[in-house]
Amino acid sequence: MDGLRQRFERFLEQKNVATEALGALEARTGVEKRYLAAGALALLSLYLLFGYGASLLCNVIGFVYPAYASVKAIESPAKEDDTVWLTYWVVYALFGLIEFFSDLLLFWFPFYYAGKCAFLLFCMTPGPWNGALILYHRVIRPLFLKHHVALDSAVNNLSGRALDIAAGITRDAKSGQSLLLKHK
Repeated sequence: MDGLRQRFERFLEQKNVATEALGALEARTGVEKRYLAAGALALLSLYLLFGYGASLLCNVIGFVYPAYASVKAIESPAKEDDTVWLTYWVVYALFGLIEFFSDLLLFWFPFYYAGKCAFLLFCMTPGPWNGALILYHRVIRPLFLKHHVALDSAVNNLSGRALDIAAGITRDAKSGQSLLLKHK
């Protein structure tokens, strides 16, 4: 527990939007920013457990910061941060796909959105405990390497069919348009 407390204290010492806002609140209220941050986390957790619209809040948490960090990673010259956030989006997309098909069942589990939010935060954790990297290397990558030839073939077939359908629709639209012009 002390390790978590130390990481929390180190986070509060960093310079970012959240700590600057907490510093401004600390100056106005006289309450230490660690207590303000702990209170905000407690309120957020309670809202995720019992609040209306917890799904929206959870999706905002899982999307807004990673999108911001992804843009920063794209703009930085380093490649490592690009890989970290690209991996996050692969895991996020797969999770979203699984959730789409199981949402009717999962919705009824108590505290589902708190668990989902914890999972998404785990996936964006920096350092060696980054959940997205762990899941990618232990689950997604082995499955992909095992089945990527079949997936590539299916994607090529589907894209070929889609192009054929689009060409047929374009051809039909052009011939229908020329028929209309002849009858006028």
